[in-house]
Amino acid sequence: MVSFIPVDRQTILDWLAEHVPSSRIHHILGVEEMAIALAKHHRLDQERAAQAGLMHDLAKYFKPKRLLRMAKAEGLPIDSVLEANPHLLHADVGAIVARDEFGVHDPEVLAAIANHTLGQPGMSPLSCIVFLADTLEAGRGNTPDLQKLRQSCYESLDRALWMTCDYSLQYIISKRQLIHPRTIMTRNWFLQKAVSRQDNTAQIASS
Repeated sequence: MVSFIPVDRQTILDWLAEHVPSSRIHHILGVEEMAIALAKHHRLDQERAAQAGLMHDLAKYFKPKRLLRMAKAEGLPIDSVLEANPHLLHADVGAIVARDEFGVHDPEVLAAIANHTLGQPGMSPLSCIVFLADTLEAGRGNTPDLQKLRQSCYESLDRALWMTCDYSLQYIISKRQLIHPRTIMTRNWFLQKAVSRQDNTAQIASS
């Protein structure tokens, strides 16, 4: 098993300052902060959460051709939705950058970076909190819907995951944008898991 070796935080921040607009860095720091808070609450590794949160948007501003080139070189599957909207690849490509530019080899951290946009059925709790933090960090706003979703993150990651997918899907539909199947599969997987857990709890309570 690969042991976790944290990358110096300032090294990451210096790289981001050269490759990402300052307005986006504010969001990235918000994701880092929320990921740490969720990791602490759910008793997960806070260093891994901080690292993945800080590195989740490394490839956010790569050009579409570069994203496609790097993804294909890595052997990642490219379907028609990704061909039409290469920006969706920035999460998967970000994990490649974390590995190749920063020497990150921890599979959980790399997966959390790769899964933060489209999700992944059965993804780890660490991936869940980075996915949630990306959508729900404080800089995203303070509407009643966002407040409710943030609260759900501290109650059940599974429930928060499918609810946040629903929230994101509604936005994508309202903008008439393409929906990647991975997001729908992620939503369905965590909905089924949450419902199954709820049913099991109800059975135990009634027995």
